[in-house]
Amino acid sequence: MAAVSSRAGRRRPRAARRFPSGRCSGAAASPGGMAGAGKVFATLRNHWKKTTFGVCLLSWGGNWLYGKHCDNLLRRAACLEAQVFGNELIPSSMPLKKATVFLNPAACKGKARNLFEKNAAPILHLSGLDVNIVTTDYEGQAKKLMELMENTDLIIIAGGDGTVQEVITGLLRRADEAAFSKIPIGFIPLGKTCTLSHTLYPESVNQVQHITNATLAILKGETVPLDVLQIKGEKEQPVYALSGLRWGSYRDAGVKVSKYWYLGPLKTKAAHFFSTLKEWPQKHQAALMYLGPTERPPEEPEEKPSRPPLYVRLYRRLRLYWSPPRKEIPQEVAPEDWQELKLSTVELSIATQNRQLDLTRTEDFMNICIEADTVSKGQFVNRGSQKMRDPHMCPEGSQCIQASRCILQLPEGTEGSFGIDNEEYEAMPVEVKLLPRKLRFFCDPRMREQMLRAAVQ
Repeated sequence: MAAVSSRAGRRRPRAARRFPSGRCSGAAASPGGMAGAGKVFATLRNHWKKTTFGVCLLSWGGNWLYGKHCDNLLRRAACLEAQVFGNELIPSSMPLKKATVFLNPAACKGKARNLFEKNAAPILHLSGLDVNIVTTDYEGQAKKLMELMENTDLIIIAGGDGTVQEVITGLLRRADEAAFSKIPIGFIPLGKTCTLSHTLYPESVNQVQHITNATLAILKGETVPLDVLQIKGEKEQPVYALSGLRWGSYRDAGVKVSKYWYLGPLKTKAAHFFSTLKEWPQKHQAALMYLGPTERPPEEPEEKPSRPPLYVRLYRRLRLYWSPPRKEIPQEVAPEDWQELKLSTVELSIATQNRQLDLTRTEDFMNICIEADTVSKGQFVNRGSQKMRDPHMCPEGSQCIQASRCILQLPEGTEGSFGIDNEEYEAMPVEVKLLPRKLRFFCDPRMREQMLRAAVQ
């Protein structure tokens, strides 16, 4: 019994427990984890060029995706706002408003069609408008299509300055332009240069927001009257402009800026600098005749007065029958007071006041700026950069004239080109006439309020 009890009292020593592979205690795992992290950091440090490139690529990709997400949110908000207009009830007897869109797909280096279809077209279709999109295939086609266009309630121009100039030229060349010029016009900025957008819409860094704001402004219905310049040569049909006409050395150098694209931010200064090497001093000789400003007539009411009752109309007819009006003696028209000026300038510009619109002014005129020809090469290069930002700026020392009509006579054999709303035309003797408040363009309500506040102050 004793032997049995002694054997029973013996126990084998237990083997140390082993953790399954991949599991370890916190104390045991710490050195291995630190070693792994150290290897990662060492690898990144040894390949710092690849690491830097990868970080930059990931940052750019994340920023690009975030920008796309924000653009989609802007489009969604604009579509919801447009749907409010589309959900409005209209009488069954009232037809849908017809909107004719002139789209230039070549604008913005061929990106205009994609920009329009993604940002503007959904808003127009959700608004309840009967939209008819006319796509141009070549330069000058918008003029011909505009001359053949049937009746419409809205005209929408989707493109840049060139598209705007073509459409308004075709509109004002029509035989019935008096009626068609009363149709409100919308402008969706899709081109490389969109001068009107600075007047009609608030400034925006985001292109999607700028396009959606312009499209929503058409639905809101606020309009402003804009002046138009009628530019007529000796033989050609008149051309119409909303910004103005430029003729001179700054315009010629600005056209060549794109040739020096490889110089990056220095391309503008390079174009003007190389322009001074070909010919200096650069003078343009001409003769100018002009008329002074004209008084603004009272604005016509937008709503026509209601027809008077029958008894009022009968009374008026009887009064005219028994006491016919006397024949008025025609008054002699005073001769027009033309002013004549011989000029020598580095650049001449004739501009409307659409860039700085004043809705309460009492006189109508266009601004003629004759820049002095005594400019140094350094001033020419520096001023050329300013002219690229504001083409119709009038520098200090220039002669400024306010006129309602002018005739520009050029010497025989004059070469070069005019810039009319950033479009190139052959230089020739022309007559420029101001058509005050000729067209009405849709604008953002905030911009209209801002113009009215500025006029009151």
